[in-house]
Amino acid sequence: MADDPFAQLADKFADEAYASVKGYVRTYVLHHQLLEHLPPSATVLDVGGGAGHQSFPLAEAGYEVTVLDPSAAMLGKARQRWEKLSAEAQRRVTFVHADGERASEALGGRRFDAVLCHGVLGYLDDPVPLVDQLCRCAAPGGVVSIMTANAKTMAVQPALEQRWADALAAFDARTGIGVLGVRGRADTVEEISSLIQARGVDPVQWYGVWLFVDWLGFGGVDVDPGSREQVAAVELEAARRDPYRQLSRVFHLVGRKAR
Repeated sequence: MADDPFAQLADKFADEAYASVKGYVRTYVLHHQLLEHLPPSATVLDVGGGAGHQSFPLAEAGYEVTVLDPSAAMLGKARQRWEKLSAEAQRRVTFVHADGERASEALGGRRFDAVLCHGVLGYLDDPVPLVDQLCRCAAPGGVVSIMTANAKTMAVQPALEQRWADALAAFDARTGIGVLGVRGRADTVEEISSLIQARGVDPVQWYGVWLFVDWLGFGGVDVDPGSREQVAAVELEAARRDPYRQLSRVFHLVGRKAR
């Protein structure tokens, strides 16, 4: 962990991306999807949890949260945001500076009722070692929650940005430059489902995360921040329905480990 690739991106990621309507939608939709599967007052491990945008609302809701991240810069952002939580929620949050691919070792073999990994797999050339750790860190009967880029919708961003040559090439591509300006890799629901199932975690449900706000953004339309609650409600409904969820540039897969 000597090199921190997110050191130069921490401000843009934590302070800008999540401050947008699209960032709000991401947090809102994933939070409500998680609550459909999480038991009350559970222990939650957020692998690659960054600045805590997904796990801090769970801490406020009564969950005991451990944020594990290899980036000192991102954990620094998380600690800044942690200071704004209620005193009770603060007591329910633990920070661990470690690589997700060695999570079990870093946590002393501890198992959790839920293991989250959102927006991380796409930065790895090979998702298998991290997926193995996610499943390993889940307790029997525990939830594994993975959100990552959808390989079946790679042409959406370049097409909406009117980069037609790039869009044509993207139909059969697995990598591309994302909104943070960093090259990322995509997977399919079927591939990640197969990986977790081979490790004792049964796929339960999968969702989209955002659609309309995403497409509007790439089309150059600024969504009114005052409408973000309405936007989030629409995106939450679209994320659970076909064909809308299939068109999302990211997917959210939820599995449950065998008891």
